[in-house]
Amino acid sequence: MSFLLRLLTSTLAIIVVAYLFHPHVRVDDAVTAIIVAAVLALLNAIVRPLLIIFTLPITVFTMGLFLLVINALIITLAERLVPGFYVESFGWALFFSIILSIVTGIFNALAKDKRQPRQQ
Repeated sequence: MSFLLRLLTSTLAIIVVAYLFHPHVRVDDAVTAIIVAAVLALLNAIVRPLLIIFTLPITVFTMGLFLLVINALIITLAERLVPGFYVESFGWALFFSIILSIVTGIFNALAKDKRQPRQQ
């Protein structure tokens, strides 16, 4: 799937989940949601792998559950970087990241081109 299509599905998922969690999570407008999606993609590509490496012992000890905390940290960092994106607390960032992952996965599955053969 192309980067622009993934960015679009992530943007839509951010808008939907922010609407569901209003007023605890707020996105001012669609342009802000696009920026949040792009910043999250960038943070997940650069910062997340570094955090995973640095926290590998605790991640192994918690059998991967600490990755949820890393996701919430990424959401919190995005909140601080993008004006117009507001998350009330770390707990809401954790909950937002879980639901956002689920909704984004559903939207990506729906947007997948049916004409492409499935790779095994």
